[in-house]
Amino acid sequence: MAPVQDVQPRAGYSELELMPEDGRRYEIHGGKLVVAPSPLPAYQIVAGEILTLLSDYRRRSGGLALGAPLDIVFDEHDVVQPDIVFFRAGRRHLVQPYAVTRAAPDIAVEVLPPSTAAADRGPKMQMFARYGVPGYWIADPTHQRIDVHVLQEGAYRRAQLESADATVRSILLPDLTFDAARLFMFG
Repeated sequence: MAPVQDVQPRAGYSELELMPEDGRRYEIHGGKLVVAPSPLPAYQIVAGEILTLLSDYRRRSGGLALGAPLDIVFDEHDVVQPDIVFFRAGRRHLVQPYAVTRAAPDIAVEVLPPSTAAADRGPKMQMFARYGVPGYWIADPTHQRIDVHVLQEGAYRRAQLESADATVRSILLPDLTFDAARLFMFG
């Protein structure tokens, strides 16, 4: 006789589409539904600064910068809503205005509140690597630093860890350089 197994139903994108518009973020990590509250103002300010920075870059070089909420559907059981995504000019066509996005962005950015830090640095980061997202940035408003990772051989390598008094130079986006302090000016 086979042992009894606890079988949890796996959530899929079809269930995610039924979630309420209640200000929370719903994602699916390996079939597990993950819910996070909406971010506090400090995190929204940092996310807004990064989105503006990437939108300015887009105007100069092409591409597409988008902010959350936006589902990135890697597959039925892996769906995320990064704070910001960037698609380079040659891949911008992968985002259709009236369809869900099923392509990996070139850069995914998370602004790190304490409530999601473990997931953003753990399973979510591993998921981005598994689906081939070339760049992953983690902005930490609490400690005023930005952590830039680049995908190499299927895993992320830290390319930069910069505090607010440093300059960030993107490896993936030529000609993108900015003072990290720009991200952490709350006011």
